[in-house]
Amino acid sequence: MAKAINQSRPIVADEIVMSKIYFIRGHKVMLDEDLAVLYDVETKQLKRQVRRNNSRFPEDFMFELTKKEFEDLRSQNDTSSWGGTRYMPMAFTEQGVAMLSSVLSSERAIKVNIQIIRIFTRMREIWLTNQEILLKLEQLDRKVTGHDADIQVIFKYLKKLLNPPQPPRRMIGFKAGEDELR
Repeated sequence: MAKAINQSRPIVADEIVMSKIYFIRGHKVMLDEDLAVLYDVETKQLKRQVRRNNSRFPEDFMFELTKKEFEDLRSQNDTSSWGGTRYMPMAFTEQGVAMLSSVLSSERAIKVNIQIIRIFTRMREIWLTNQEILLKLEQLDRKVTGHDADIQVIFKYLKKLLNPPQPPRRMIGFKAGEDELR
């Protein structure tokens, strides 16, 4: 008998986690401040742990935003809740979020981390499904290209069949200039 996977109730709603995922430098990332709130730790504590374990976070796991990236992100989200920061935010890729579980050892951080990784996985699956659909549409487009003229002729004949021309109707009533005594 297969063992049931323990998927206890998530600590944070998936929608909240998903709203904290941004696309920066070609990567889906989460910011240090958002992760700190989700993990229920101070942002400076999270940053301190990352800096103490700097070798665990190469550039493809974590990077600091440039001032322009930060301003662009803030203007996109139309919020000033990020206020004045001394240091630019750290952006963590999916691998960086996974690595955070090794430097933050609270029970909540571990559970939230598992949830975030599952959401990243679902997002990747959705993206792959959409890619398959786009590929099929491109294949269909290639098959149909070149048949445009044939399809237009078919539509023209279908319209004629569905809307046959009506014979002109003779107008009834008195018309000026006609012989009244015919």
